[in-house]
Amino acid sequence: MEFTAKQIAEFIQGHVEGDDNATVNTFAKIEEGKPGAISFLSNSKYTHYIYETEASIVLVDDSLKLDKEVSCTLIRVKSAYEAVAKLLQLYESMKPKKKGVSSLAFIDSTAKIGEDCYIGPFVAIGANATVGDGCILHPHVTVSDGAVIGEDTEIHSNAVIYHGCKIGKRCILHAGCVVGADGFGFAPSENGYDKIPQIGIVTIEDDVEIGANTCIDRSTMGSTFVRKGVKLDNLVQIAHNTDIGANTVMSSQVGVAGSTKVGEWCMFGGQVGVSGHITIGNKVMLGAQSGVPGSIKDNQQLIGTPPMEMKPYFRSQAIFRRLPDIYKELNELRKEIEALKSNK
Repeated sequence: MEFTAKQIAEFIQGHVEGDDNATVNTFAKIEEGKPGAISFLSNSKYTHYIYETEASIVLVDDSLKLDKEVSCTLIRVKSAYEAVAKLLQLYESMKPKKKGVSSLAFIDSTAKIGEDCYIGPFVAIGANATVGDGCILHPHVTVSDGAVIGEDTEIHSNAVIYHGCKIGKRCILHAGCVVGADGFGFAPSENGYDKIPQIGIVTIEDDVEIGANTCIDRSTMGSTFVRKGVKLDNLVQIAHNTDIGANTVMSSQVGVAGSTKVGEWCMFGGQVGVSGHITIGNKVMLGAQSGVPGSIKDNQQLIGTPPMEMKPYFRSQAIFRRLPDIYKELNELRKEIEALKSNK
């Protein structure tokens, strides 16, 4: 299906510079642009590509200033990144969805399956489980006894939803993720470690996306919560009894220890580690590889271990690199002081 620059601009509320009738039928990165493709420019590091790209249409920010003419048609918008995300969502929504239940799937007779679902080969759905209308379960998904899957949720291959766990509406769970495995609970004893039964569940609210091989542990009692709109990258670990606030995002390899409460609209970079039984406020941003041993108040941008504000952290890092030279100078100054003392 083809769309003109004019149609696209109207949809994303942009302004066309060039040919209103330029048409596109696919997407491409700006450095790989080709005729018939739409691309976007949101990072200034890639600005030079706009003068050589063969893409027919390029989305750019209103603020972009060009040094010379370009051959492509431009659509100026407030945010090119947000505009292309909106177009990709439209493109994805236009793809035909699979429907039907594979003869190779196993569905317990007590399970409830909604209308217009797709249940792929070798999916296993346990006793008293519920799958809402319009859900897509790809091959080898496991939905255990009593689990509940909300409407229009998509679960990719080899994901496992343990017994009793609840998944909201319009969620996306990627391949290999595990929801509801036992929390890491053990009591030391004379003979080693006695397992503490984890009798709670995991509750994932609406519009959550969970990356591949991410694990969210069930609570000891009650529920581990992942609130509405949370986005978790691949290989994230959420421990038992945690509560992840609405619209928080976490990059790959973040680990949150047990019984920690994370606020709304937080952003955690890759490999952030958060200790247990603490509270992270709303709108807290943690830079990659930060280690968090204690609670943090709202609206802070921190990095490091323990975390500190960005500017002091980078100043400290600059000094840290100079420590060998500073130490050498300090020793020389000590020697000079001792020499002065001995000459008195």
